[in-house]
Amino acid sequence: MSQRLAANRFQKVPPLRLATLGSGRDDGGLRAPCRDGRLARVTQKDNWGFRARIGVFIVGNEAVPEAEWWAMAPPGVSVHAARVTARAPWATWRADRSGVDLADDLLRGARQFAAMRLSAVTLGHTSSSVIGGKGWDDAAVASVSAVVGDSMVITTNGLDTLAALKAAGVKRPFLVLPPWFGDDTVQAAVGYYADHGVTPAGRHRYDPGAKWRHLAPAELVSRGQGFAQEIEPLAAQIRAGCPKDADGVLIAGTGFRCVAILETLEQELKRPVISANQASLWQCLRLSGVKEPVGGYGRLLRL
Repeated sequence: MSQRLAANRFQKVPPLRLATLGSGRDDGGLRAPCRDGRLARVTQKDNWGFRARIGVFIVGNEAVPEAEWWAMAPPGVSVHAARVTARAPWATWRADRSGVDLADDLLRGARQFAAMRLSAVTLGHTSSSVIGGKGWDDAAVASVSAVVGDSMVITTNGLDTLAALKAAGVKRPFLVLPPWFGDDTVQAAVGYYADHGVTPAGRHRYDPGAKWRHLAPAELVSRGQGFAQEIEPLAAQIRAGCPKDADGVLIAGTGFRCVAILETLEQELKRPVISANQASLWQCLRLSGVKEPVGGYGRLLRL
């Protein structure tokens, strides 16, 4: 062994230093010494929600909500999903309409969320809000709150989109709906927003293309259309169909892939473009006290 190698072999190496872990600081973590005396990061981003942990109830067989939420969520905010397999609405009105009873799967998820120290939770299901009708959102919030306690704020996608429209100053949106919404659900959606003082300037159920047109809306999800969504044709249909007197666009449906085109559509249409998942994230961030603007996904997240 050469003298140089022998010397290096027994050279004293400075020990690793451990910064405060779990402190919520973005620069925290294990660090190793560099030649110039500074410490280099040796930990990686882990999406720990030190600023806020947000819970979202989503449809059991959908992939879009989590993907879009994680794409938009700012640093330090984590997203936690509970999957619900139940027909809309996820909570059914009692006979005297004094309140709603939670579906078993929703109740299970609420009990699990109760132990997770979340800052805000949303029922991310447009269909439940619009089919449930006026008053359903508040009744569902009350029932879920009774399960999770007072430590976290509960909301719904219906309430989130209404708040987003108001914040953006939109009163006559072009309402764009998923292809799997049947005629009854389309009518329920139009009526829901009208009942809350938002009168759509027009509505459009997305045409998924020739491959799918032979199927009824109710068959699309079970045949895989939810995993074959394309955003370029959606953007083209919105551009072509948006009425001149619409003061904004609302893309409803949390399973409807669209957040990647919001910024571009706003630039082209010169109007706010709001989507279901964008609105719910925005609302939950506000309820959690996170006010950091998020770029690239429409002006709503910069308000």
